[in-house]
Order: sequence, then structure tokens, then C-alpha cells
Amino acid sequence: MGNVMTYSGLTTKVRAMQAKLLNGRDFENIANLRSVPEAIEYLKEKPAYVRYMEQIDVSLYHRGNIEKILYQSLFDDYTRIFRFAGMEQKKFLKLYWKRYEIDLINYCLRIVFNHYDMPFDIEYKKVFFDKYSQISIDKLIMSRNVEELIDNLKDTEYYAPLQPIRESEGATLFDYDLALDLYYFSEMWRKSRQLLKGKEREMYIRDFGSRIDLLNIQWIYRAKKYYNMLPPDIYSLTIPIQYRLSVDEFKGLVEAPTVEEYEKRLEETYYAEKYADISGKTLEAAYKEYMRRLYVSDRRRNPYSIATVNTYLFLKEEEIYKLTTALECIRYGLSSRETLGYLGGVMQ
Repeated sequence: MGNVMTYSGLTTKVRAMQAKLLNGRDFENIANLRSVPEAIEYLKEKPAYVRYMEQIDVSLYHRGNIEKILYQSLFDDYTRIFRFAGMEQKKFLKLYWKRYEIDLINYCLRIVFNHYDMPFDIEYKKVFFDKYSQISIDKLIMSRNVEELIDNLKDTEYYAPLQPIRESEGATLFDYDLALDLYYFSEMWRKSRQLLKGKEREMYIRDFGSRIDLLNIQWIYRAKKYYNMLPPDIYSLTIPIQYRLSVDEFKGLVEAPTVEEYEKRLEETYYAEKYADISGKTLEAAYKEYMRRLYVSDRRRNPYSIATVNTYLFLKEEEIYKLTTALECIRYGLSSRETLGYLGGVMQ
């Protein structure tokens, strides 16, 4: 009863937001459109996006501006959820925000590595980061090189994992990205397990543990198939946490001598059956579909819990990813069949 009382208002709010998410028919309709202006006009008819799409001038219909507006809708949703959350829920949401901080740092690293003359306009994020983040956007976007960028993170938790990379010779953008990813997953695994209790903790461990396993499965596969990496190098880029994969199974995947042997060993793990009914999709799409089912199942069985927040934010992020992908497909003149293939992860 206590959890119902605690989550009653928040669950009602999130359900109302959930009702505004796009459905499969919406994406079919968007895939059949022949121009970006047509797609924007379509989104103007959708309650979740109408006020954002009306802000865009026709001259600004390129990917950067549209993507910016779509992410503004995500951050606005986060703000609404935060406003309705209780103290314990706010602690979790502050922890969740780290993923957006990591994304921002990664983007700023790309600016300095690629020597962009002018950074992408991220001014719209300032109001959100000033409110929820330890990171100063003003400092980051003014960084002229990697050294300055890392120095401008000195008062944040991200300085410690990035400083050793800066001190190493020949560090690449990939090295920084990897350091941030490994830090993020390790911290989320450790702190969320400490923060959540009871059923919520159990659900989070299952969901985030599965996510880590599946990302490791993807990364190991790509390392073998596309880069012919050796086991010691593969170990260095995987998240040092196993959930449903045993240590021996994990080791077997990393040290499989061929892709064919890797696939054979994957068939002997817990995830073989989970992937079976979504076969035909790319590995990345199969991962997203599996996680979507897991989150939706949690929300259905435990509507008055942190699952309602976790699931909504996952679905909203996926929706924005699909929208930006669909708009890019339309811009390049792909057929509706090809566009839906990219959205579903099955190339037609």
C-alpha cells in the first residue's frame, strides 16, 4: 500500500505522457512521406510534438535543428517527471541523468578532436543542465582542446576516469568514449543497487544486469567480426560485470577463435532463447527489442514503482532515435520499405 501511495501521482502523470507516444502506425505513415517538411507537418498533429515543431522555421529543416527540438521534448518530459517525483524517486532520477551528462561530454570531445570552428548549438540544454547537472555547459563548449576540456571537468566525478587517459600517449577519441562508458555502467550498477530497495532493487538489477550482458555480447561480436581483435583487447573494452552470463561463458565468448565458434557458444547461454523469437533482426535491434519487452513487463507487473519511470524514459529515447532515423531516411530518398527496415533493424 505504501508504494501505491508514494507513486500514485507520478504513475498517473507518466501514464498521461505514455498515451502521447507514437505507435507503429505512426511510423508507417512517416516512412511513406516523401519530404522532411511533410514529416514535420505530420508531427505537428501529435500532442507530444506540436509545440516543438511549430518553433521550427522552414529554413532550419536540417537534422541538427530537428534533433535538437526532439531532445528538448525529452528533457521537458524528464522535468515533468522530476516535478512529480518524491525524494527517493528524485535520487534515482538524478542518477539517471548521468547518461545525458555522458552524452554531452562525448559530444564536446568530438568538437575538440575534430577541430570544429563552432560547436553545435546546445544552448537549449543549458536550462536543464544548470538545474540538474554538475557540468557547466559554458565551460565545456569553450574548451579549445582536450586538455582544457578535461580541466573544465575537474570539479565533477568525470575528471578521475578521464585524467589517466589524457596522461597516456596517443589517446584517441575511442579511448575517452570507452573510459566514460565503463565508468557510467560501473557507477550505475553500484549506486542504483545501493539506492533502491526491495522489489525495485530486484527489478533494476535484472534490467540493468541484462543490459550490461547484452551490450557485452554485442561488443564482443563486433570486435571479432569487424576488427579481428584479440582476446586481451576485447577484455579491455567490455564492462567488467556479468549478470546472467557466468564467468566461464563470458570468457568463452571473448576467447572464441572465430565468429562461428562465438555464435555456437552464445547458443549455450541464457540469452540464446531470449534472442530466438526476435531472430532476423540486427544484433543491436534484437538488444533493443529484448530490453523493451523487459521494461514493459516490469511496468505492467509493478505500475507503482520506479519501473514506470524507467520504462517511459527508455521508450521516449527510442522514439526520438527512430524519428531522427526516419527523417534521415526521408532526406536521402529511401523507400518506405527501406526506412521501416532501418527502424525495425531488419534490412529489406
